Amino acid sequence: MLETLASYITFDLLNLEQGSRFGGALEFFIYDTIKIFLLLSVIIFVISVIRSYFPPEKTRRILSHKKEFIGNILASLLGMVTPFCSCSAVPLFIGFVEAGVPLGVTFSFLISSPMVNEVAVILLWGMFGWKIAAIYMGTGLLVAFFGGLIIGKLKLEEWVEGYVYQFRSGQAQEMKIKVFRERLEYARENTADIIRKVWLFIIIAIGIGGFIHGYVPQDFLVYYAGRGNPFAVPIAVAVGVPLYSNAAGVIPIVYALMEKGLSIGTILAFMMAVTALSLPEMIILRKVLKVPLLAVFVGIMAVTITAVGYVFNALL
Repeated sequence: MLETLASYITFDLLNLEQGSRFGGALEFFIYDTIKIFLLLSVIIFVISVIRSYFPPEKTRRILSHKKEFIGNILASLLGMVTPFCSCSAVPLFIGFVEAGVPLGVTFSFLISSPMVNEVAVILLWGMFGWKIAAIYMGTGLLVAFFGGLIIGKLKLEEWVEGYVYQFRSGQAQEMKIKVFRERLEYARENTADIIRKVWLFIIIAIGIGGFIHGYVPQDFLVYYAGRGNPFAVPIAVAVGVPLYSNAAGVIPIVYALMEKGLSIGTILAFMMAVTALSLPEMIILRKVLKVPLLAVFVGIMAVTITAVGYVFNALL
């Protein structure tokens, strides 16, 4: 339905030429803008309602195990059963930080949720077999676990924006809501507040993705990241970062790349970069994290995803 609407606006209302680069870029921009804002609004609203039932202390107790690596494991597994895309996982990540969940544990969830979920695993199984699905799920969980563990060990809480901790201190009183209508009103206000803060940055990020979609040749990745190129994996990661999709949405692209002969490690790295390192996610996270912490997160993810790609290219 959204694709039909975007196509109608682009090629019927604006009378752009079918198959033109600008037309393709604009159609992508319109479709992704509507999709992302609808998705963000619904997810933030639902999460806000759910959070009104669960005091921050309860969330903190579940994930704040005295042995922090246990919290990383729990958060990684929780992310696996919450099939959010990267942008829609961010509001829940913010809720964890506000609730006092250790920072490294929250990052394990943020990495796992968009990268590994049951929908993606089922689709991968159906298209490529259980071995590829198991490899992707296992490596995704390992990246989430170790990425969060490393960030936790670095003790970087000072690089979280101060207003998050101020919100946390006043949150206990805010969450004492008894009437359902009040929960809905709280969710509406919270959704509007987050969207108001990030809408411009999301538009810019989608615009970049639209430009890539319309003007970068379809065989770009195949040409520059094909077999035999020692830099194929980092190229695939770099190409994947500006794109935006959930794990299920990127699988058709992955299938096409495999059909064209790309190595499995390169494909896994590309898929992980698209789902866990998307530019819109980074822009939204910037509202919560200071630049040094955001840079550390991107660096750790880029290195671990690249390492996964090289390992599987060597083994498979």
